[in-house]
Amino acid sequence: MEKLSNPQKTIETIKKYQFSFQKKFGQNFLIDEHVIHKIIRGAQVTKEDFVLEIGPGIGTMTQYLAEEAREVAAVEIDRKLIPILGETLSAYDNVTVINEDILKVDIAALAMEKNGGKPIKVVANLPYYITTPIIMGLFESHVPIDNITVMVQKEVADRMKVGPGSKDYGALSLAVQYYAEPYLVANVPANCFIPRPNVDSAVIRLTRHEKPVVDVDNEGLLFNMIRASFNQRRKTLQNGLKNSDLISASKEAIMDSIREAGLPETVRGEALTLEEFARLANILHRKMNEK
Repeated sequence: MEKLSNPQKTIETIKKYQFSFQKKFGQNFLIDEHVIHKIIRGAQVTKEDFVLEIGPGIGTMTQYLAEEAREVAAVEIDRKLIPILGETLSAYDNVTVINEDILKVDIAALAMEKNGGKPIKVVANLPYYITTPIIMGLFESHVPIDNITVMVQKEVADRMKVGPGSKDYGALSLAVQYYAEPYLVANVPANCFIPRPNVDSAVIRLTRHEKPVVDVDNEGLLFNMIRASFNQRRKTLQNGLKNSDLISASKEAIMDSIREAGLPETVRGEALTLEEFARLANILHRKMNEK
């Protein structure tokens, strides 16, 4: 069977099924074989692996994943793509297509059924609006994951990997780096897709930490502090925390905690490293629980 990475084959398949692209699903189909190989190498897929693919589209990447992995489960939300996938993946008996919203799939149960509960590898091509909920949902649910290799808008990839001092640094940077080590696999120009998107993309691999890089007494408080800090990023850290509905601590406890953490009273949240946020969260948590 001719691969869908051939643009003519992709166009032929789309026309055959009279498929119309859905803007709400952010559908852009990859048509560059070199990029596909980079993604699979970046994800470090082997014959031992069970791979969860999110957003297979017409099955372009799935065809290659099926040849490299032991088994693939491809979760596709658009029911109009299911008959197309039935044809394009007919040659592969190690692929299961699931017509569902990935946010509603019990991935832990899937990992147990298909991989005996061992860490799985996730490959995805995600529209911008759903990138963060899916990635954070995978990490926060504590599904056994080795790595997530994802195609996103380039600016989103930049946000995931930067540190303090950059305009791209924010809550997403800290949340991703809390759970995983980001690695930029490849930049992908817009002409590698049908239809051509308005922005360039990037592939980033997020390798899950075996153990947390920081010790945190209350994970929820840490993330609420991070959100509060960047919701009003031009304000000082103490004002951001004091004015936030996410933080129930008193103004005095917040100010005392910032001093005890050795931070200047005028510091902004965008200047703090993950380690500094964790230290501050632990101090504030202790003060909130003091009688």
